[in-house]
Amino acid sequence: MNQNKVGEFIKKLRCDNHLTQKEFAELFGVTYQAVSKWENGLNIPDIAILKEISDKFHVDINELLNGKAKKKNYMKRYILISACILLVVGLFLAYQFTHNHDFIFKTVSSSCDDFRVLGSMAYNDNKTSIYISSIDCLSDIEEEYTNISCVLYEQVDNTKTEISRTTYEGEEITLNDYLNTIEFNIDDYESACENYTEDSLSIELRAENTDGQTITYEIPLLLNDNCSVEQSES
Repeated sequence: MNQNKVGEFIKKLRCDNHLTQKEFAELFGVTYQAVSKWENGLNIPDIAILKEISDKFHVDINELLNGKAKKKNYMKRYILISACILLVVGLFLAYQFTHNHDFIFKTVSSSCDDFRVLGSMAYNDNKTSIYISSIDCLSDIEEEYTNISCVLYEQVDNTKTEISRTTYEGEEITLNDYLNTIEFNIDDYESACENYTEDSLSIELRAENTDGQTITYEIPLLLNDNCSVEQSES
């Protein structure tokens, strides 16, 4: 996924609809600064917002993810038989393309009382992508830390596999200040959504203060349903 192309496509949608960045941001409950980052290729919306943009402006979700509109093919002047053959073949290929590339979306959240997680999983027959756009600590933790890591894991049976990691080392910072800078954007991690179950994903948050004391949080993640069921029917 090319962030610059996605940003340019979003900017074109906004301009074509005569919207300012602020007006566009209000449509999707974000700040105009977020829209500016999207359009400049510094960030991309999470999958849930991409789906809202797709629905609002009647564009294919794949066009947003690819950052460009699909090319339209126009029939030339052919003899009648050749035109009919081309039409049948074209319809068949169009069906195959849309069937194999349409994305299905699952929300990612957490059952942990101390943290709120917002994210999405997008998948089709060819790829699965995970987007976690927000992690908030709901407890009133004012302690500051100098070394923090946030790791996204997948667990199968008793085996944990690291998917992605972010770390911080520097001046003292609270957990919430650190988490406000965190997002995970994992594209094409696995080939099929059915590799994930409703409790196979988790986040481990580990923080160390200046005295060397360490605190660890395990944040289990939930999918809104088991995607393997829907995947098997497609």
